[in-house]
Amino acid sequence: MDAPRLPSLFTLVELDTVDSTNAEARRRAEQGAEEAPEGTLVWAAEQTAGRGRRGRTWVSPKGNFYASIILRPDVPLRDAAQFGFVASLAVFDAIGSLAQPGTEAHTKWPNDVLISGRKVAGILLEAQGAASADAPPDFVIVGVGVNLRSFPEDVEFPATSMLDEGTTVLVPEFLESFGRHFLAWTRIWVDEGFERLRKNWLWRCDQVGKEVEVRLANETLTGTFKDLDDSGALILETSSGLRTITAGDVFFPQSRDA
Repeated sequence: MDAPRLPSLFTLVELDTVDSTNAEARRRAEQGAEEAPEGTLVWAAEQTAGRGRRGRTWVSPKGNFYASIILRPDVPLRDAAQFGFVASLAVFDAIGSLAQPGTEAHTKWPNDVLISGRKVAGILLEAQGAASADAPPDFVIVGVGVNLRSFPEDVEFPATSMLDEGTTVLVPEFLESFGRHFLAWTRIWVDEGFERLRKNWLWRCDQVGKEVEVRLANETLTGTFKDLDDSGALILETSSGLRTITAGDVFFPQSRDA
């Protein structure tokens, strides 16, 4: 296959092996905008020290998709966090454009994509340089991992791959589709604000109105997934009232013991 064709926003950095695409993107971003302009996309065939949310190991053999995008948005840090929804929607739409008809994909709060109720993709956002939530960061890194050919077995939340769900996808093919959709959703976010992303994300999520378990750093909550607020936080209806949650891990009753 020829080199991936990406929108002109992106500057592609292609690597065979790297410790972590997010770590490599950070090293480059710290060198400044001239060395790593907005849209620099670090893409690796494999990672030797891939990371997920909360420092979890992301198993990263060849055949899957690993990439990190450097962004330099002139928005407050609290709004820059919404790039997680941009990336989730882009991954969802890329899967939809490539998967076999009938593939059941859904978004999962905060930054995952599922197929048949199992995790196929995860997103990790990292930012640097903001003095407060109201100040813009020096840069934001959007890391994306998608199980195209294989998936880890011994994980907290059940996983799958596109291959195991009936679709063979080449990594460059997925990169091209993801790049197009990421740019499209970024433009929608810039032009129309977060509300349209929120509605589209909720439309792709099948957990709204259902019982979920939310594991926080110091407690575990059970309740009904009611909505997302206007910042993207999860609104959970518990036995003691509504809780607004900005960070946590969501599990479903059938996956608690997985």
